[in-house]
Amino acid sequence: MKASVASSDRMTHILIMAATFLLLLTAFGTHQASAQTSAGLRVYGPGGPAPAMKEAAKAFEQKTGTPVVVTAGPTPEWLEQAKRDADLIYSGSETMMTDFAQAMEAQIDETRVEPLYLRPFSILVRPGNPKNIKGLRDLFRPGYRVMVVNGAGQNGVWEDAAGRQGDIKSVRALRKNIVKYAKNSALAKQAWIDDQSVDAWLIWNIWQVANPTLADVVPIEKDYVIYRDTGIVVTKKGDSSPAAKQFMDFLKSPNGAEIFQKWGWMTSANKGASKK
Repeated sequence: MKASVASSDRMTHILIMAATFLLLLTAFGTHQASAQTSAGLRVYGPGGPAPAMKEAAKAFEQKTGTPVVVTAGPTPEWLEQAKRDADLIYSGSETMMTDFAQAMEAQIDETRVEPLYLRPFSILVRPGNPKNIKGLRDLFRPGYRVMVVNGAGQNGVWEDAAGRQGDIKSVRALRKNIVKYAKNSALAKQAWIDDQSVDAWLIWNIWQVANPTLADVVPIEKDYVIYRDTGIVVTKKGDSSPAAKQFMDFLKSPNGAEIFQKWGWMTSANKGASKK
């Protein structure tokens, strides 16, 4: 009789332990899900579209309650972290997005990339435009010191602009005036600050919108201007979060377009970007 009671007690103890274990597993899973939800979305990309993307992220969080952490800058600074936890990747051009797709090691499906908005190639000049630069044709003449970005979504863009009319003399003339080839926009910005002898900086208009005290902007003539976009894509990790798709939809919505237009992006077909 005593053996039977002891056996029953042991069974009861085992059942209690099993139930407790299951409760702990459930609580842990709930905690993990809650932690993932509270962590929100992780978004990575270059510095150019970052001001608009970060403002859009804040607006999306206010609207939905889902935090969006945007990490921006030169690719090497965030790539390894993005491979681990990125929900979305945005780019500064279509060629850049292709590079990201390759660098992210099959975590991006290129067929799902969403091009968002365009911005024009422009000329940034010193405040007040002391050299009275009126367009790209001026920079084909001798006597100007020009900086370009050759990398980070701007590979060859100065050549595309100078060569749009099919005149090799324009390409030759502009090359003679180029004194700096920056590897990315952030390095170009620092060079612009450090070297006051540079007269003109060929880059996207949005850099002047984000840094209005550093430069004035001179539009490039329509016969020479080049446009490139910012696009965004959900990663394989982001596919598990409905909020990732919601954020993409928000960026394309009228609210998102208004934010991007504020930062110099073209948000309507065949219409130029507004100034901040």
